[in-house]
Amino acid sequence: MLLLSILLLMSQAKGVHVECGERPLFEEVTQYSRIIEGTEAKRGEFPWQVSIQSRNIHYCGGSIINKWWILTAAHCVENEIIPTDLSVVMGTNDLSSSSLKVKRVSSIVLHKDFKKLSMDNDIALLLLKSPIQFNDVITPICMPRQAGPTTWHECWVTGWGQTQPKNENSMTDDLMKVPMVLMDWEECSKVFLKLTKNMLCAGYKNKSYDACQGDSGGPLVCSTENEKRWYQVGIISWGRSCGEKDTPGIYTLLENYSLWVQKVMDIEGRPFYAKQKSTPANKQKPRSSQNSQLLEPGRPRLWLLLCLLPSMLA
Repeated sequence: MLLLSILLLMSQAKGVHVECGERPLFEEVTQYSRIIEGTEAKRGEFPWQVSIQSRNIHYCGGSIINKWWILTAAHCVENEIIPTDLSVVMGTNDLSSSSLKVKRVSSIVLHKDFKKLSMDNDIALLLLKSPIQFNDVITPICMPRQAGPTTWHECWVTGWGQTQPKNENSMTDDLMKVPMVLMDWEECSKVFLKLTKNMLCAGYKNKSYDACQGDSGGPLVCSTENEKRWYQVGIISWGRSCGEKDTPGIYTLLENYSLWVQKVMDIEGRPFYAKQKSTPANKQKPRSSQNSQLLEPGRPRLWLLLCLLPSMLA
């Protein structure tokens, strides 16, 4: 009986021991295969990516940042959209699959200073009705570090949006990926005069790589050269067109909103570091915090149980 209890605890520990920005299932070396001019993502390659749907039809992307919360763009969930209209599909690259993991939305929080005309503060959070159970194909992405690297080693954008700029019927059921390079803000502001300090530009020189309609709200993720962990750097926001050569896309600069994300979570009663499994989302005052880094360190529960097992059975 004792052994059975220990094995049960081990299986539960395995289910919750997930660190942000990791890709447990994806072990191959990433290749720069060329979503405009993108190619299909491999299973488990972007386990934080979700499809935001209205009446079971995909229309925007998003990302998992913890077990209760989905990050997306404000322009995806404005215009009198209500939570009951929305569902969030996760854990798959293929939206035509017969077995999809679907979560319902409890509340929508737009940034109060979002401006549709300028697209400034284009960020929103979706609170789910029930927590996510993480596994090999469903993991959270890391929020950006307080002081990010001056250069990222590798960046990608993903989505189920149009694959042809002027063809609304080119939406794909397969998750597409495209490599990105972050551009200098000053140089980009010469091309986009309404660019604000809450935005960043990304593209690929001499290429037409880009996000398009249906990709909005999805993540721009990057990794450093010395670690395999991935961080969300931006949210797909807007652009001049889709796939114009040497024309970057515009993304919400996520590092500017770490404190806002924390405060929203606290107010809604589902703080980032919450340990409870399922409790009512009671309103509470936001906690003051100087820490804008939202990385949640993994807990080595499985390792601890394995170490204790011999002594407990002795």
